[in-house]
Amino acid sequence: MQNLDLILTLTGGFAAALVFGYLTHRIGLSPIVGYLLAGIVVSPHTPGFVANTELARQLADIGVILLMFGVGLQFHFRDLVAVRRIAIPGALVQSLVTATLGAVVMHALGWDWKAGIVFGLAISVASTVVLTRVLSDNNDLHTQAGHIAMGWLVMEDLFTVFVLVLLPVLFGPGVAGSADIATAFLFTLVKILVLVGFTFAVGGWVIPQVLTRIAQTHSRELFTLAVLAIALSIAVGSAFLFDVSMALGAFLAGMVVGQSEFSLRAATDAIPLRDAFAVLFFVSVGMLFDWTSLVQSPLLVLATLAIILIGKPLVAFLIMVLMRYPFRSALSIALVLSQIGEFSFILATMGTDLAILPANAQNILVAAAIISITLNPLLYRAGRRLETRAERWAPGIVHRIDKDTTGLLVVAKS
Repeated sequence: MQNLDLILTLTGGFAAALVFGYLTHRIGLSPIVGYLLAGIVVSPHTPGFVANTELARQLADIGVILLMFGVGLQFHFRDLVAVRRIAIPGALVQSLVTATLGAVVMHALGWDWKAGIVFGLAISVASTVVLTRVLSDNNDLHTQAGHIAMGWLVMEDLFTVFVLVLLPVLFGPGVAGSADIATAFLFTLVKILVLVGFTFAVGGWVIPQVLTRIAQTHSRELFTLAVLAIALSIAVGSAFLFDVSMALGAFLAGMVVGQSEFSLRAATDAIPLRDAFAVLFFVSVGMLFDWTSLVQSPLLVLATLAIILIGKPLVAFLIMVLMRYPFRSALSIALVLSQIGEFSFILATMGTDLAILPANAQNILVAAAIISITLNPLLYRAGRRLETRAERWAPGIVHRIDKDTTGLLVVAKS
């Protein structure tokens, strides 16, 4: 029966995603919108075929791992270092300000401060899957804005890892002292540093050796299998041995392989499976959507959307402008961050397990995620028209020459 559920979930999910992805593409929308609609159609909350939600979520996790591995292949460490001046302070300040805004708003609407803080943290984190897909669809992944956005998201993910470790200390049973918080923070920092060092020191030597031996067999199947095994092994090992996200581990694995001579071949072999499983991520998110959440808590959903679609991007835009980045880069970063995703659900789940969040918090978050992910590609494209108007109102503002994070003079490009 379990095997039948798996086959039916894959078949129903892919078939619905194909149909709705094609229809949304035909009317000029991003296929992401179609994939989300497909998830709603095969969910338990709509009539007709119902896919297995738990199986879909597990398959979606593979998609996240493969997507982050692919991003790591193309995002070298020097790119992360190059954007450190804006990515590190930008991500931290934006996350903290958004979390504070979320806490204040939710407290004003009747929640206690603990629930407001955790919920605010959940909506402060953007989805790497959505961001990468939107940037790729608009050919912006390898621009200045694309590099900043990826560095920004890496820092957000690291910040979220710390939050996940600190939440049980802060809000778990018993009163946590400052010493416990400091210890948890330092312990998490050490684990992440050890993971990065181990991956680049040991993996940087072992992985190229393994891929070289596999490549000598001239077997495409074995090489593809090796790439998948490396991505999944490091991702899973990161979670079980270092208690960090599998997405972060997969990203580091991709960076290591990307530094080898097999980076192009590995990317080519991983793309088909990456795209297929990434589709299931969006389908699984759509399956969580419950229409009753919009009816029962419309004000909470609207307030959450206002923070995600207005508050968070405005904070990011102001940070970029204050640090003297071009208008185009600032606008692109702001718009692409106006959504929430996988880490938001992880934070909300922990908040629920710790009895911090109210019962309807998850539904509100899913509703906000569905709407923000649907609107994000449209808002990003609308940003291009806003750039044109801004250039008309203030000539030179979009293409002005500015210093990038390496200190070299560049022209901001789309």
